Amino acid sequence: MYEQIARNKWRSFFLIFFFLCLIFVLAWLFEQLAGMGTEGLIAAVIIAVAMTIGSYYASDKIVLAMSKARPVEKKDYPYLYNVVEGLTIAAGLPKPRCYIIDDSAPNAFATGRNPKNSVIVVTTGLLDKLNRVELEGVIAHEMSHIKNYDVLVQTLTVVMVGVVALLSDWMLRTFWWGGGRGRKIGRGKGRGSGGGGAAAIIVVVGLILAILSPLIAQLIHFAVSRKREFLADASGAMLTRYPPGLASALRKIAADKEPLEVANKATAHLYIVNPLKDIGGAVNKLFSTHPPIEERIAALEKM
Repeated sequence: MYEQIARNKWRSFFLIFFFLCLIFVLAWLFEQLAGMGTEGLIAAVIIAVAMTIGSYYASDKIVLAMSKARPVEKKDYPYLYNVVEGLTIAAGLPKPRCYIIDDSAPNAFATGRNPKNSVIVVTTGLLDKLNRVELEGVIAHEMSHIKNYDVLVQTLTVVMVGVVALLSDWMLRTFWWGGGRGRKIGRGKGRGSGGGGAAAIIVVVGLILAILSPLIAQLIHFAVSRKREFLADASGAMLTRYPPGLASALRKIAADKEPLEVANKATAHLYIVNPLKDIGGAVNKLFSTHPPIEERIAALEKM
């Protein structure tokens, strides 16, 4: 279990490091083409952070409202509270608030920017269709998202996606509206025999990256999300000391064909199992925020 957790952490860090490298490459190319790379990077970071910081601090309220989740007390669902309180003690965390979605489709998610402001949300279908061991596995998975600060990691990747999108958009505008100026700068910097060729290569590479970078950024975002799901599975198994419980819960949730009415593309990545219909095949692995259920179950069974 510890090896699985360590691998998933390092993979997440590697993906974020690759994200940062992509941003710096775009900033350097932007400087070569428009002569304002450093200023452009700073401006892009400020705008991207400003656009996300508000939603970050209000993320739990926004998501709960979108999901039509309602708060519940211990007297309403003592069974749920008993499981949450036991795992809270095991995880050494403040007790999260509990919310319910009135929907027969089994699913759950956690939100909140830190453990002190955390929320665990489950559907009524989850409580009806899972036994106690399976429910403990699901709650432990969501508790692990809270403990691992996954909301913070996701916010960081969203900011990076915003920076990449802004830089690539500005680079494309430079090509269409100021491309001649950028190429003159390139020729001026390379007065030797190879200056023109180097400038042409920079222009071509810049154009390709400007077009492909937003897609690459989204793919990295999805990859980080998938790694965090593996990490939460492994961490959740550490809490319960019983990986088969979560594996059985994942199998049941994935096999249930009832649609989750309140789910949408904006909130689908939060749920323990993707509530939207998969498109299947290798494309699904690239563009899905969740790893295939079979791979998650296989990883748990290896524990």
